Amino acid sequence: MGVAAAAILLPNANASQTEDDAASDPAPRVMSAASVAGLIEKLAPQLGEAYGGAYYDAEKQQVIVNVVGNDNEVNVEVKKAGAVARSVQNSTDRLTSATRTLTSRATIPGTAWAVDPRTNQVLVTADRTVTGDRWNRLESAVESLGADTARIQKSTGEFKPFLEGGDAIFGGGARCSLGFNVTTQDGRPGFLTAGHCGVAADQWSDAQDGAPIGTVQAATFPGDGDFALVTYDDPAVEAPSAVDVGGGQTVEITQAADAAVGQQVSRMGSTTGLNDGEVTGLNATVNYPEGTVTGLVQTDVCAEPGDSGGALFTQDGSALGLTSGGSGDCTAGGETFFQPVTTALAAVGAEIGAGAGGNGDAGEAGDAGAANAGAGDAGTANAGAGGEDAGNAGAGDAGAANAGAEDAGDADDAGAGIEGVGIPGVGEVGAGRNG
Repeated sequence: MGVAAAAILLPNANASQTEDDAASDPAPRVMSAASVAGLIEKLAPQLGEAYGGAYYDAEKQQVIVNVVGNDNEVNVEVKKAGAVARSVQNSTDRLTSATRTLTSRATIPGTAWAVDPRTNQVLVTADRTVTGDRWNRLESAVESLGADTARIQKSTGEFKPFLEGGDAIFGGGARCSLGFNVTTQDGRPGFLTAGHCGVAADQWSDAQDGAPIGTVQAATFPGDGDFALVTYDDPAVEAPSAVDVGGGQTVEITQAADAAVGQQVSRMGSTTGLNDGEVTGLNATVNYPEGTVTGLVQTDVCAEPGDSGGALFTQDGSALGLTSGGSGDCTAGGETFFQPVTTALAAVGAEIGAGAGGNGDAGEAGDAGAANAGAGDAGTANAGAGGEDAGNAGAGDAGAANAGAEDAGDADDAGAGIEGVGIPGVGEVGAGRNG
């Protein structure tokens, strides 16, 4: 989406800018969406109260930084970083304060809000259940913030976690999707899924009414996120760091990264398969009927029940989120919310893929070694591009843990249906029935 950066008039204490000065003024750099988080992590503290958020202009491949006020030094810092400075009214502190007001006055089931740096406002969304007195209460709270700070929109759907009975990964009669394979602090293989899946059942299977393959070790929902860590019951399994995107194609997942507004993303789930869209908001709060969840990523990617826990990622191999919930479906569209992977990993003490050393006798981690160093006794841990977050270094004594594929039959009969990282014993990357 192309967004033109607003012109900024830089104050000059003496004369007008000379031609030499103009020639030395750094031009915005071409950047990838993945660079936004790193740039802002360094730049935002320098800008202080003048920082008003940032987003990615995919059409121009530029990072747009919102700046409050006319401090020339601030604009210079933004330009030195290779970004485009855009003059706005609201700082991130002011917008964050607005979300706290909404939390105290408008925590109503069926509502959600997130900071939208492209409009420099808090975007408040109400689903179809918010009517009558509840709508009046929400509208009053939003209006109290001022039209320049917050705006409200209606959704035709209903906010709910995307979980239902059916097939995919199963636990306690619930159906979810596997997100990303990980390695825990003690070196065990596991995977991330949605927290509301983790609180629904302690054990999960890859086939309906099948034997458990994993046990929940930690789950958060509702509250400060929607994520769960499940460890495989067999510590010798191989857990590939990849997402099956259908048609025999996979995307290797090499790292966890933070999402950026304007970033193009893909989502894989056991119900609806692969769908694409864009990040529209960060640090979102969603008031589900089950309770309030904070700290989520908001997107316009569709999802449906059964997709919960599924992977949100980029085509260049960055793990971004776990499907939480939202409104609508993949026919009408809607809003969908995701648990940031970086936050989930930090909370449960895990890392993407097989980690730098795998489960074997790890050698030194190489700077650019090939991922998937191979199972067996050698376990040479070339971490692959991406360093410690790159996946699938040697699996040690486990051997090739995909042997179960022969016994599983086709993925449909085996109850695989995992449109994400593979379930051991159902093919190399869990070929799902929608794939």
